Amino acid sequence: MTGRVRAAAAGARRQLTRAGPAVLVLAAAGGVWELVTRLAGVPAWLLPAPSVIVLAFVEALPQLGRHTASTMLETGIGYGAALTAAFVIAALIDQSSLARRALAPLLVTSQTIPIFALAPLLAIWFGFGMLPKIIIVALVCFFPIAVSLAGGLRNADPDMQALVRSMGAGRRQVFFKVKLPSAAPSLLSGMKIAASYSVIGAVIGEWVGASQGLGLYMLRASNSFQTARVFAVIAVIAALSVGMFLAVDVLGRRVAPWAYVRTEEVGP
Repeated sequence: MTGRVRAAAAGARRQLTRAGPAVLVLAAAGGVWELVTRLAGVPAWLLPAPSVIVLAFVEALPQLGRHTASTMLETGIGYGAALTAAFVIAALIDQSSLARRALAPLLVTSQTIPIFALAPLLAIWFGFGMLPKIIIVALVCFFPIAVSLAGGLRNADPDMQALVRSMGAGRRQVFFKVKLPSAAPSLLSGMKIAASYSVIGAVIGEWVGASQGLGLYMLRASNSFQTARVFAVIAVIAALSVGMFLAVDVLGRRVAPWAYVRTEEVGP
């Protein structure tokens, strides 16, 4: 247990060291922003200073908590649905040449449909409840996960597959014992990309129509010219997206630690 604690602490220190330059740049940009808005006398409704945004965030915190919970519920369910559907489709594409010819072109075609155009239709078909937002999140997250997993399965080591087959393994065993573990790095990359977009997908759905959520709160603040609160919501959305990305990273390290060995050995 002590070894695990030390390893976790060392990993946390490495992450903080890597994030240090980005934090410094962000702090410097915030300082310049604050200085310019104060010296130039920019109206708060046009471009509020960072300090004004922080105050607006504190004032709106009780309301933001309720809206954040709604958005994250939609995000979590939609992301889980996308992951499940992507796994099924990628497995079909890998295991069946007919499915590959039938489904692979549709995966690419699905990305040509703009979500902004689809969101109003989903609201018309399914109302203004949670379901349209969940569908939008699933659509946003599905493609990167499915494509990454399908590519990882296709690039699994053929020699290892032949070795396992020579030992009497069937098609299902080859898939779960060789292909899927080999595809773990690709799958995790796709999951991270999807995680970073998932919250934005929920917010887009809430822009079209919702009774609560960060997207609705942002629209109301924008229509009232409460620009500081709009920036506060943007900061919350960014933080939630980063949190989703980090959550997938932590989960990946626990479920598939071998996917991180090579990158950490050759990393800076």
